[in-house]
Amino acid sequence: MPSLFMFLLSSGKLKKMKIRIKGNTIRFRLTQPEVKTFCAKGHIGEITQFESRSFAYNVAQDDIDQLVAIFESDTITLKVPKEFAEHWDGNDVVGLEQEQQLSNGSILSLLLEKDFACLDKTNEDQSENYPNPKADHC
Repeated sequence: MPSLFMFLLSSGKLKKMKIRIKGNTIRFRLTQPEVKTFCAKGHIGEITQFESRSFAYNVAQDDIDQLVAIFESDTITLKVPKEFAEHWDGNDVVGLEQEQQLSNGSILSLLLEKDFACLDKTNEDQSENYPNPKADHC
């Protein structure tokens, strides 16, 4: 989705959304303000710049029934069902998970979730994370 990539780059509207990639698993984690922006605007993205080019990752609402990821022009876009996304910021649903069958027979595991505060010590700013429901049980 190069047009969204260029819009985010030029508008300064990038957030510090997290992505974790391990093998054929991609996990997107959004803080409270990122979830609100995503629900209201329909998309959110981030760019990691390298010396010769940039890598972008986006989450975008679409008229689909399940999570789908695409990779083109150095950009991963996670497409999310609009019906789910429109009210995600106002409910207790943590996220969505989907296994996407690829044309080569492989499975791509996708996870979109709200970012909870860590229970262990970290130097990372977690002020915009969701309160961890397990914090009361520690």
